Amino acid sequence: MTVGAFADAVEAQRIPALVRLDTNLYALAYRLMKLLPAKHILRQAGAEGLLGAGTTVVETTSGTFGLALAMQCALRAHPLVLVSDPVIDDGLRRRLEDLGARVDIVTEPAAHGGFQTARLDRVAAIRDRLPDTFCPRQYENPANPQSYALAAELLRDHLGQVDCLVGPVGSGGSMCGTARYLREAFPDLVAIGVDTHRSVLFGQRDGHRTLRGLGNSLLPANLDHTQFDEVHWLGAADAYASTRRLHRSRALFTGPTSGAAYQVGSWWARHHPDALTVVVLPDEGHRYQDTVYRDEWLAASGLAVTAPAPAPVTVTDPRAAEKGWSRFAWQRRSLAEATAGGALAGAAS
Repeated sequence: MTVGAFADAVEAQRIPALVRLDTNLYALAYRLMKLLPAKHILRQAGAEGLLGAGTTVVETTSGTFGLALAMQCALRAHPLVLVSDPVIDDGLRRRLEDLGARVDIVTEPAAHGGFQTARLDRVAAIRDRLPDTFCPRQYENPANPQSYALAAELLRDHLGQVDCLVGPVGSGGSMCGTARYLREAFPDLVAIGVDTHRSVLFGQRDGHRTLRGLGNSLLPANLDHTQFDEVHWLGAADAYASTRRLHRSRALFTGPTSGAAYQVGSWWARHHPDALTVVVLPDEGHRYQDTVYRDEWLAASGLAVTAPAPAPVTVTDPRAAEKGWSRFAWQRRSLAEATAGGALAGAAS
């Protein structure tokens, strides 16, 4: 099989599908959403002379951005070093290594910023030792949100109108980029970000997060808070239950960040029947077959599948969203404006 055939296979996974879930609810369903920024960032780096034939790509990741980079680097024959931490699952690590990546595990968190900071420090140390490297910097590289112009164009061309966009937030790239480009056509678009408890992204204090794939311990430069009209926080129990419900009711096999977004998006669509809502589903569920899709694992973790919460609790301060499903009217404000004049912004940074 030729390299071109492999490239075509990856390209087929990069473009999301548009799936109708209800009368006024659609899913933007990706097989692997991070292929969009991975390809765009590497292509731009090559055009700018930052990525040569023998350049080693070095990045911090514990999830699907690493997988997307590994797929792209395998096709482009670039050496790849991915810095992660103990939360990375064995199946993903095996796949990364099979694609030729070297996975470097940081075992101890930093005093401030936890594993995120420790991983960034390790990336810097690795780059100091190697003669020719490129770091995609998914959290701060503007090419990350720019890559989602493709998704916005797809929605605009196929739906003609989008009134509400709902999706999980991690690096800030997908939601901020897609919302920004959609508002060029639909300025009144409502953008709803989905986060999880003890994530600093929208004003909470950093802490242990059971639900992975969204949230963060650091504030990414690509997170433009002024893009968001609402923010919702969900825990693992609700996200897992909604992930399983999405699979049973719509045969969509997704990860738990998709389940979290679906729970919020379906609720908003029900309460706004005259508006067209799109929910972003970032990836498929293969990594979670032994966890989220396994009743024994859920029961042992105290997260047995039950009906997800029917509606969120509205809070007037992000710090009040400590458990369960909560929502906050962000109103396209900066972090400082939305969190009492900056008091929380300093605590979260």
